[in-house]
Amino acid sequence: MKETAFKNIHEKCGAKMVEFAGYYMPVQYEGLTAEHNHVRTKVGVFDVSHMGELTVKGPKALDLLQYITTNDVSALHPGKVQYSAFPNGKGGVVDDLLVYQLDEDEYLLVVNAANIDKDWAWVSKQNEKFNADIANISNELSQLAVQGPLALKAMQKLTDQNVVDMEYYTCKVITFAGIPNILFSTTGYTGSGGCEIYFKNEDAEKVWNAVFEAGAEFDIKPIGLGARDTLRLEMGFCLYGHEIDDTISPIEAGLGWITKFVDHKDFIDKNFMLKLKADGLKRKLVGFEMIDRGIPRIDYKVFDADGNEIGVVRSGTHGPAVNKSIGTALISTENAKIGTEIFLEIRGKMLKAEVVKMPFYKG
Repeated sequence: MKETAFKNIHEKCGAKMVEFAGYYMPVQYEGLTAEHNHVRTKVGVFDVSHMGELTVKGPKALDLLQYITTNDVSALHPGKVQYSAFPNGKGGVVDDLLVYQLDEDEYLLVVNAANIDKDWAWVSKQNEKFNADIANISNELSQLAVQGPLALKAMQKLTDQNVVDMEYYTCKVITFAGIPNILFSTTGYTGSGGCEIYFKNEDAEKVWNAVFEAGAEFDIKPIGLGARDTLRLEMGFCLYGHEIDDTISPIEAGLGWITKFVDHKDFIDKNFMLKLKADGLKRKLVGFEMIDRGIPRIDYKVFDADGNEIGVVRSGTHGPAVNKSIGTALISTENAKIGTEIFLEIRGKMLKAEVVKMPFYKG
């Protein structure tokens, strides 16, 4: 198992450590529900150093990125961040990612930990046509996600640059905790505000200590990956391997908003996705809330009121902030209307649920 630069700190903090995406990571400290609610109301810190980082530079950088991602990269400017996906040429998704424009011809791609090698191989293969300057710097960087309504107020104490007023999905390179050239972005995976901070591995302990010192007055706490998953699901955010994968298209997963069919952009699977839209979707991703008592889990079968199998659960949990059992399911389009009753097979019983609009949590 790979380890992040924070391994010893997590263990000292009493974290329960597990294997996740090939990394030895903290799943929880004091308990999932307490940690989840702490991020919703105050401020929590996630070690997300397992995420991958790829750089794309040079005069051909934009051409490559326009071709391999669904979103319109030309809409970016230095300091702007974009959510996007790599279509796989077969109607599915290689990965979802963040695209940072750092400078005129310089971009940073932040990809999922489990997909780093796959993504790097994919980008390298597609780049044979473009010859942009690409690099995999995943092993050089650590990353902390400081999330919650008090996060930016706490982090402002560590820099002279104004970070509290940064717009959502923007970034800047700043001196932070006395360390120059730190990438600070107002992104996150919780829906409760905050930032993600990128720095060299050798600065990890210094950054961690500074972040917790600055956040002490705001009751800052370390948060595990368990709460990261429940927080993102309450917001209806996609998780690779669940809402999207090699067999689910961005259009089916409700990611039409990051799939830009503009004339100046040709991209992998563009024609396939246009046809999918034109023909009408046979299945789509929906959010649902349980009516009967039960916790939904991935791969549970979904049925209509007549007992016909109509799809499958992609994610499920009890949402601590909404205090309901919630989930996502990929189901036939005719059953996907808001308010439709559906049934999940849970431990041999048919339990009732209702299709609802996401996000589940409206903070």
